Amino acid sequence: MVRVQAMRIVSQAVHYIEGHLYEKMELNRVALALHYSKYHLHRTFANTVGLTIHGYAKRRKLTEAAKLLVYSKKPILEVALMCGYESQQAFTDTFKALYKTSPAKFRETGSFYPLQLEIHLKEEPITMDFKKENIKFATPADVDGWMELVSLAVDGYPCLDRGSYAANLYRYIADKKALILKDGNLAVGVAGFSPDAGNIDFLAVHPQYRSLGITKLFLDKLEQGLFYGKEIALTTYRAGDKADTGYREEYQSLGFRERELLVEYGYPTQRFVLPPKNKEGTRNGKNTKESISKKL
Repeated sequence: MVRVQAMRIVSQAVHYIEGHLYEKMELNRVALALHYSKYHLHRTFANTVGLTIHGYAKRRKLTEAAKLLVYSKKPILEVALMCGYESQQAFTDTFKALYKTSPAKFRETGSFYPLQLEIHLKEEPITMDFKKENIKFATPADVDGWMELVSLAVDGYPCLDRGSYAANLYRYIADKKALILKDGNLAVGVAGFSPDAGNIDFLAVHPQYRSLGITKLFLDKLEQGLFYGKEIALTTYRAGDKADTGYREEYQSLGFRERELLVEYGYPTQRFVLPPKNKEGTRNGKNTKESISKKL
């Protein structure tokens, strides 16, 4: 029941933020509007979404700003002021920290991608005790639910192009290289992988379920199946990237080790490797042949 109440509180906060997105957003203001203690609201929101209210609002504003840069002809200063920044320089500094390019250059590319889309949470009770056996191969019937999850977890995948991603997803499903975990009809975890290369090409967990160890469940599923005896590679944010909402730290906590720096789709990333387990179930740290396949 406590978790259901938390979902309702967060959903109310998200609804309020979205309705006042272009206004100055502070914790005190949201807490006062919703009649909650600011400390309780901060803790509940951060524990549920993985972002503070300020962090969520900032990423949403920048996402909408990026959309305006690409799809409108509004001057950059006007976009900055619309999104609550007091100057074009302040907007440019924040934009570059998360998008890795200036607003002017982003506009020149003509290609929009979101940092953060509006979060929609399930307010009903959620399953708490998933097992790796609950993870199944995805089917074409799962595509809509999979893509809905992609929208919720877009914070983990810079430069995500939904069109090309969706086209490749059907190929992964046909090749039995796509796994999905569902809570009823809701997709709460998905993974696309390349077993020959030893790569996880895409791994996403519903924000509401990230604290339940689902990422580790997918790793256990792969390690005991198609990736048995192999190291597992994936790519994530580089150290210090302000766009990272905790993915790098999570992978490191699960045993992943840093490898080479990369640039994927124009975005700076880093390759991480999870060494295979030895007979005792511990990581042996041996390096196998390293290869990188194109991400989903």
